[in-house]
Amino acid sequence: MQRVIGESTALADMLDHASLVAGLDRPILVIGERGSGKELVADRVHFLSPRWGKELHKVNCAAISDSLLDSELFGHEAGAFTGAIKLVKGRFERAHEGTLFLDELGTMPLRIQEKLLRVIEYGEFERLGGQKTIKVDVRIVAATNANLLEMVDQNQFRGDLLDRLAFDVIHVPPLRHRIDDISILAEHFATRMCYEMGWEYYSGFSAEAMEQLVQHAWPGNVRELKNVVERSLYRWGQSDDPVNKVIIDPFNQSLARSTIGNTQTSDTPQSTSIESAHTPDGEERNGVDTPGIDKSQKMDFEASVRDYEIRLIKAALSACQYRQKDAAEYLSLTYHQLRAMIKKYKTELK
Repeated sequence: MQRVIGESTALADMLDHASLVAGLDRPILVIGERGSGKELVADRVHFLSPRWGKELHKVNCAAISDSLLDSELFGHEAGAFTGAIKLVKGRFERAHEGTLFLDELGTMPLRIQEKLLRVIEYGEFERLGGQKTIKVDVRIVAATNANLLEMVDQNQFRGDLLDRLAFDVIHVPPLRHRIDDISILAEHFATRMCYEMGWEYYSGFSAEAMEQLVQHAWPGNVRELKNVVERSLYRWGQSDDPVNKVIIDPFNQSLARSTIGNTQTSDTPQSTSIESAHTPDGEERNGVDTPGIDKSQKMDFEASVRDYEIRLIKAALSACQYRQKDAAEYLSLTYHQLRAMIKKYKTELK
């Protein structure tokens, strides 16, 4: 189990909640923004539960196509579909007597939600293409950054499934509510990065650089902080002087003047300049506009972050001639992370 880093009150309260509910053999719902550490909470719940000696299986529902998710979760019989040449057990069978972590639950199609509800209520299901009822004993921990209550109102998520999953709900605090943890996490990630690069010592961050880290809103939470710290450290290089330049946004002019992989071939997309989202004037830059701040009106933070992510993805796809692997590299994401975000915003990206 990975160690959860931090000493803030918000984090401690959440961890206490997870520890308390871990011993109860009931489904748990973990709610939190992207990059906030929902998977670490699932780890904690499993390893503090009576099922700790059994397996913890993890499935990212957004990374698997709708047609394959049924087979991934429930397995399939030989001949169930083209290419199904043998019986394959799904995650529920393999997680018997253990825990199954379902990440990005909000992307699960309604048809599979119905099968999931039956497993929770009766502990049984049928493989794809099969007729035999299979019984399993699995504890479910599900996670999402979606507003499931709103999705229920829009008939995008089953209300009865939400009722069963939400025996208790653990809210993972965003990093902006864990100000005291930012410096601790930054030092942790920087030390690990130095070790990875084979540096003999770590000179630390300057007071000005650390203040910049503390003051940032971190819409990408701990995952974004890790990327920023590692990026800033390796670009600064091994030096006796503390790191004094924090590179929060990698989409700058120096990157725009080059191409991905620093090559000029017919298969390599020309980079498009996507400059910092932190410009005070809110002007539009190459299709990625940042809203100005009107202090007389309240701001919908989640909607603004969502809109910004959509604009970044559109700009990166356009710059990479819609080659998703190149766009993922351009955004410092894995291919599966980008695929999940494209699936999440598929309507807006059309």
